[in-house]
Amino acid sequence: MPANLTPQYLAAEQAYREAKTVEEKILALEEMLAVIPKHKGTEKLQAEIKSRLAKLRQAGERVQAGGRGSDPFHVPREGAGQAALVGFPNVGKSSLLAALTRARPAVGDYPFTTHVPQAGMMAFEDVQIQLVDTPPITAEEMPAGLAGTLRLADVLLLVVNLGSDDCLEQLEGTLAQLYRRRILREETGEPAPHTKTMADCLLLGNKLDAPGAAERLALLAEAAPPGLSLLPVSAREGNGIGLLPGRVFALLNVIRVYGKAPGKEVDRSTPFILRRGSTVLEMAAAVRRDFPERLKSARVWGSTRFPGQSVPKDYVLADGDVVELHV
Repeated sequence: MPANLTPQYLAAEQAYREAKTVEEKILALEEMLAVIPKHKGTEKLQAEIKSRLAKLRQAGERVQAGGRGSDPFHVPREGAGQAALVGFPNVGKSSLLAALTRARPAVGDYPFTTHVPQAGMMAFEDVQIQLVDTPPITAEEMPAGLAGTLRLADVLLLVVNLGSDDCLEQLEGTLAQLYRRRILREETGEPAPHTKTMADCLLLGNKLDAPGAAERLALLAEAAPPGLSLLPVSAREGNGIGLLPGRVFALLNVIRVYGKAPGKEVDRSTPFILRRGSTVLEMAAAVRRDFPERLKSARVWGSTRFPGQSVPKDYVLADGDVVELHV
């Protein structure tokens, strides 16, 4: 029986051939497995892909266990989520990382100061969000290994330099690379593992304090694709910086839920981070693995009609809810 492989599958297969790192190969194979037509004619091919995936995952685990020789482009996720800064040389990504976190990356007026990803923790109210500075890209090149970093990030922050007359070209070149590497997909494109849409991105017009920045910002706002929000900032002067953590948190599509033991005060020291749309049952699983089976009832303060209301296990929680579980 013919396989009748789709263009999406063939594109993922090409990405696998071009992959430079174990992580990129794994991502490409996962995409191949997701989009391959599922019928008898592809059963053997599906088995081969699964076998390759298993071997590569084992190889990746051995590399991580060894420590030395591990992939410098792999950034373990921490906090409520991970946002990666991406853009051309000298757009101010490292300055933004330094302004928003305690990380102290090398910052210079010369290009390619950052050679590998560097991470820091950005505070938003009572949670921390991981912010990752990445090596610069150009319209023609992306560092080997960076595509995997960007695919695995929850949010992409596209940075352009409002102090430069080629800020529109920077945006066009950045988007072109993200589309070319199948990190970003067209809104009408078919979903695939680890691909993003404009809803997962935020455009940062940096260096708002530069001469002529206001005029360039107006042009950038007109040129931005539909669905891509724009936030003007200045890492140097601090303009707009205070708004960025909240905007990133909103893009993460997560909520904070606080636990309350029966008869005790609310524990607000460490909120549980859940995907938006999560239920009481999913919150119980985050507390302890065996809680969903043991859960008898739950009370919620916040999104309910009255404080401490008893709710069913499939009750959908909202950001800031307090949950008391009875097991």
